[in-house]
Amino acid sequence: MSSGPPGGLLMVDATTPAVLMLPGPVARDEVPGLCDDVRARLEATGAGVVVCDIGGLGPPGLTTVDLLARLELAARRAGGRIRLRNPHPALRGLLDLVGLRFESEGQPEEREPAGGVQEAVEPGDPPL
Repeated sequence: MSSGPPGGLLMVDATTPAVLMLPGPVARDEVPGLCDDVRARLEATGAGVVVCDIGGLGPPGLTTVDLLARLELAARRAGGRIRLRNPHPALRGLLDLVGLRFESEGQPEEREPAGGVQEAVEPGDPPL
């Protein structure tokens, strides 16, 4: 005897990413422990993303870039990634300069149009 699919909505387990607070300048000897924290949070939540609140790090420098690259590498090795929260405005330019890209909260993903933007075609425009 067989039965059809159950009625109603399917249950989806939504996971919330863990947040790792980086309140101030990070010393080089603290980096391995932070990488361990990222891996542990990925395993504990199963979310696949750890949000790194970096608002307290201050103006970015190469030590910040090195820290973020190492955290991302640790996350990738654990099957996840990091997302930045509260980055300093100059950090994006510095990351682009060294060739690193990170997802930031509140930013549209790459190649995704911003919400509410529609492309309009004017009458008389030639077809492409």
